[in-house]
Amino acid sequence: MFDVVIIGSGIIGASIAQYLSKFCLNALVLEAEEEASQGTSKANSGIVHAGYDAEPGTLKARFNVMGNEMYSKLSKELNIPFKRNGALVLCFSKEDVKKLEKLYDQGIKNKVPSISILDKSEVKNIEPNVSDNVYKALYAPTSGIISPYEATLAFAENAYINGVKFWFNCKVHNIFKKEDHYILNTEKGEVSAKVVVNAAGLFSDEISSFISKKKYTIVPRRGEYLLTDKFEIPYVSKTLFQLPSSMGKGVLVTPTVHDGLLIGPSSEDIIDKIDFDTNREILEKVMNTASRSVQDLPLSNIITSFSGLRANIKNEEDFVVEKVEGENFINAVGINSPGLSSAPSIAKYISDIILDILSPKENANFNPYRNPIKIFKELNLEDKNELIKANKAYGHIVCRCETITEGEIVDAIRRPLGAKTLDGIKRRTRAGMGRCQGGFCTSRVMEIMCRELNLSPLEITKFGRESKLIMGFPKDNL
Repeated sequence: MFDVVIIGSGIIGASIAQYLSKFCLNALVLEAEEEASQGTSKANSGIVHAGYDAEPGTLKARFNVMGNEMYSKLSKELNIPFKRNGALVLCFSKEDVKKLEKLYDQGIKNKVPSISILDKSEVKNIEPNVSDNVYKALYAPTSGIISPYEATLAFAENAYINGVKFWFNCKVHNIFKKEDHYILNTEKGEVSAKVVVNAAGLFSDEISSFISKKKYTIVPRRGEYLLTDKFEIPYVSKTLFQLPSSMGKGVLVTPTVHDGLLIGPSSEDIIDKIDFDTNREILEKVMNTASRSVQDLPLSNIITSFSGLRANIKNEEDFVVEKVEGENFINAVGINSPGLSSAPSIAKYISDIILDILSPKENANFNPYRNPIKIFKELNLEDKNELIKANKAYGHIVCRCETITEGEIVDAIRRPLGAKTLDGIKRRTRAGMGRCQGGFCTSRVMEIMCRELNLSPLEITKFGRESKLIMGFPKDNL
């Protein structure tokens, strides 16, 4: 019998697990995929929003502003790449100034720190490559950029070292109430729990329906992105938004924490919850829209495109974060934008509900820190040489685009909740994320995985289950 079972190890589930690990609880995370951060959390804008665009009085407004503040401490403790680079919402005409002022007023009501409206000269002074057509802009200096998948993995790792259990490839098929606890029917058999937390992202409506009388419908909203190669000198330093619409915050142009430029997303409601396709016409529209924000947008530097799905609830504008009436079953349903920004505060809110139910003692052995990841290319020459002396694997460059060493890949596999797939290696080390997109390093990474995980090349997958890269070997006589 577990005290708490959390369904889903995206940014919300992992954050809840990490917060609960501060207490003496027998907690378990069930994840349907091979590793953490394989759903919505792996592919989004990576923005820690300031909180001006959430309707005052909503859960989005409350959790966004609080979560934004919490990232300052958490990013240092957990070694999460995070920068407070600030954001600009660009206005291109006098007629749209009222919309900008509405965002400003919302920001003031939501208690967003230090926001202001800048005129054209002020905007161009802090962001020279902004379009000459800019008229005014809302400036939010507390907005930040983060690596969403690295943040999710950091929360999960820290939860794990502090005692939370994780079961992967463990989809939940049904949940039944039995007296004072719940029985979860999973891929790995039955699991019993006193409290269940539904953080299943795109599938949170289905999980909720097992227990809650109120039914929700998740409509996946697909956003397509373009990513550029790194810039030695940032092309833009702030996150640049255009005025939002009913379909979201619109197409942005933002630096990433790894010095690239992210452009997107599009916004399209679809049916299939696992449809991550991209479309040439949509991506061209994204480029054209983004070009309105930035002069001479460096489209020749684009190295890849991708898409992510947001969990939008049909006929609901706000998050659903609730304890189901009469149950010890807690929903986190429809956590779309600003879900990444809100994750730490949602985790605290849900954890506080659980603490009221179970009244556990504090975990005296709780360690809030995550062991730093050795990033070879960021070391000075002396430290590089010392590291190679201690471990020769750090002297073997595997990914030339990102200067990733064999030592880093081995560390990614051996870390708590270590990588088991090529995408898992990529998200922990960036091997395969550079200009050639894995064209040169994939085979070498696979060799290291085979050695470290004692696997055949036929067993290596891109992201788990049937996503195998090698289906067989040619016969000797062919």
